[in-house]
Amino acid sequence: MEAEKLATQSVHSGYHIEDTYGAVSMPIVLSTTFERGDDGQFLEGRDIYARSSNPNRRALEHKLAAIEHGTEAIAFASGQAATMSIMHSLQSGDHVIIPDDIYYGTRVMLQTLYHRWGLELDSVDMTDLDVLESRIKSNTKLIWIETPSNPALKVTDIEAVVAIAKKRQILVVCDNTWATPYFTLPLNLGVDAVMHSTTKYFGGHSDITGGCIIVKDHKELAQKVRDFQVLGGAVPSSFDCWLLYRSLSTFPMRMKAHGENAHILAEYLHHHPQIEKVNYPGLKSNSYHEVASKQMLNGYGGMMSILVKGGAKETLQVASHLKLITHATSLGGVESLVDHRQSAEGAASLSPANLLRVSVGIEDVHDLIKDFEQALATL
Repeated sequence: MEAEKLATQSVHSGYHIEDTYGAVSMPIVLSTTFERGDDGQFLEGRDIYARSSNPNRRALEHKLAAIEHGTEAIAFASGQAATMSIMHSLQSGDHVIIPDDIYYGTRVMLQTLYHRWGLELDSVDMTDLDVLESRIKSNTKLIWIETPSNPALKVTDIEAVVAIAKKRQILVVCDNTWATPYFTLPLNLGVDAVMHSTTKYFGGHSDITGGCIIVKDHKELAQKVRDFQVLGGAVPSSFDCWLLYRSLSTFPMRMKAHGENAHILAEYLHHHPQIEKVNYPGLKSNSYHEVASKQMLNGYGGMMSILVKGGAKETLQVASHLKLITHATSLGGVESLVDHRQSAEGAASLSPANLLRVSVGIEDVHDLIKDFEQALATL
């Protein structure tokens, strides 16, 4: 999507000037219930009950669908709830393929909750198409893509995976939380649905928890996800919808800053003697640079991970000596964060002991470089 078009949609999609007062800013509707007609019938165009629908959620969903090039968005109280809505669209005995490098919470959810539910699970290197194809079975119903992956930033060739899946009528869903529609448009590349933890870049200020599923011309899947939202009740509050709607107005400008800062910081860290490796697809030396350049727009994103020379002790030492950058477990906010994934994930972690995930904020990049410089000097 052209950055200019995205900027306009991020500001204007989903809301029209409020009729009663002419409010330019969308009002927050906190009511949990809505008036019925004199005959007891629900009034046309009116909401019924806040779990089913709400004006703030409806405006938010309209905006989310527009900026992701989808036809319908369904908002949830968290990214995990959004992911669950896709898993609940499947049946016991179905087979799911996920990336071997994937958000820890998604993997644990599938292994813990959906193993008991009867879903079969395989993890593969999603960047190796021959391996992916060899793991497909007669009962494979879903291929879950996460690109760039969390935390190693592997970049999956979305169109190639879709081509494999479509031959077998397998659903393809892409977690687009890290790339966002500013950098990648998976629906335009053929996936059936996109998932976001809206807690991250869409919220952008580390003060909202939320998630969403966005589909494009897939009414059956949209209805299953909507049923899970309404009947399951994992819905965001009116206030969170309002905050997220407002945050999206600055989304393109924030993403531009995140991406530009990340690229400069990655180049600096790539040449630092205390850094073993930088995982960032914008680096020309990166294994995934070619495929990233093919499918990513406007840059390569605001996320990276770095491998510090040494082990957990040295890596945590760097994290603890950062002064401007906070050691915290999240990403996508305006402030820069680092996260030692192995200690955050616990005993089942697959992350290297010397890996730090870096969410690059929108601060002056020279200040971020100085902060890493002084922290790495302690080694």
